[in-house]
Amino acid sequence: MEREVAWDFYSETEREDVFAFAEDYRRFLSDCKTERECIQDFTERARAAGFQDMDEIIAQGGKLQAGDRVYAVNHGKSMALFIIGSRSMEEGMNILGAHVDSPRLDLKQNPLYEDSGLVLLDTHYYGGVKKYQWVTLPLALHGVIAKKDGSLVTVNIGEKPEDPVFGVSDLLIHLASEQMEKKGAKIIEGENLDVLIGSIPAKSEEDKEKNKDRVKQNILEILKEQYGIEEEDFLSAEIEVVPAGAARDYGFDRSMIMGYGHDDRVCAYPSFEAMLNVEKPEYTSVCLLVDKEEIGSVGATGMQSKFFENITAEIMHAAGQYTELALRRALRNSKVLSSDVSAAFDPNYPSVMDKKNAAYFGKGMVFNKYTGARGKSGSNDADAEYVGHLRNVMDRNHVYFQTAELGKVDQGGGGTIAYILANYGMQVIDSGVAVLNMHAPWEIISKVDLYEAYKGYVAFLKEA
Repeated sequence: MEREVAWDFYSETEREDVFAFAEDYRRFLSDCKTERECIQDFTERARAAGFQDMDEIIAQGGKLQAGDRVYAVNHGKSMALFIIGSRSMEEGMNILGAHVDSPRLDLKQNPLYEDSGLVLLDTHYYGGVKKYQWVTLPLALHGVIAKKDGSLVTVNIGEKPEDPVFGVSDLLIHLASEQMEKKGAKIIEGENLDVLIGSIPAKSEEDKEKNKDRVKQNILEILKEQYGIEEEDFLSAEIEVVPAGAARDYGFDRSMIMGYGHDDRVCAYPSFEAMLNVEKPEYTSVCLLVDKEEIGSVGATGMQSKFFENITAEIMHAAGQYTELALRRALRNSKVLSSDVSAAFDPNYPSVMDKKNAAYFGKGMVFNKYTGARGKSGSNDADAEYVGHLRNVMDRNHVYFQTAELGKVDQGGGGTIAYILANYGMQVIDSGVAVLNMHAPWEIISKVDLYEAYKGYVAFLKEA
């Protein structure tokens, strides 16, 4: 059964809408390369769109009613947005859930060292990566350093044209005969993903006499002078090493976008935008943007935390609807799109895909009834009734969509936050945008698939 290519049915005006939406997303992707940056951007835009901070409402003993728009931020790295519906929350919510973390390199707590006249930063990779893809690239440093006095230093170096960039070196091909014999997982070892940051020694006579770590001393002087940072401050820092540079239009026809972090910001962004399009929903609309999905959804900002359950209780209390039983019913009766990416069919690697059950560029948003690995291990596997209901919603709203699974049965697989939300008894399915080069430093998506995901998320919030 062939699904239609969305481009074929767009008028010239509609194509302009696709490209305009994609350009706004491209800018967002270029500017927001960490979970903190994403949440800060979404928070500012939510306030501009009339959303109120739930912490302020709680502190003031405020009340909520149908149509009110509120948000809550969790440790600066995840958030939830609610638009209160006309129905009781006990009858369920329509929830879009995405994640804003992406694979990267993280600095270790004691990262700075000198070796043979070069200064490097020691890293620990985050999420599922092909380590060999991260060498010889221009890299940037993003994050925060928390100082002992409670102040926070924001770090963003490598994005401006005048900024320096950094990188992980690789072995020259002339001396790489042994390296080339290794399996892909071992070509570059995790402990060798160290980032080169300097090579000029300090000028002071005292350091020259000691003749030890003079380049490191020079780097520390630069950090002190320009950023007020001491070496010990790295102990309480969260610095992420990410590809430097902006997301770019891809292809002669500019139909695609190449950028860092499509997984999963290409779903988080249209989910947030869909919330801005909702006015007075029948069922309470929710956009849930979480952290730590790439490492198992753990920690205080991951989906496995109690953040969403707790903030839902606070919302219901402020709306005069809370009891413990009503909260349990609200969670159980909810419908969810676990907004996460899917693997796009790549004609360079056709052997890993079942072509009848693969996602293709240009055919709209993707529904994955199940993900998981091999025998559906770790998947949610949505009910047939729920899939049928969503088909009806999408068709009524003229949303182009396709269905897929994540590669052939025995090739591998992957997971999302779907199974965690399903633990409450919610109806949940994975849905999102197909991606090429998934988890590589530079991923690729189709602009029309991004736009159809946005349309699909709006339709879901309004009519599911």
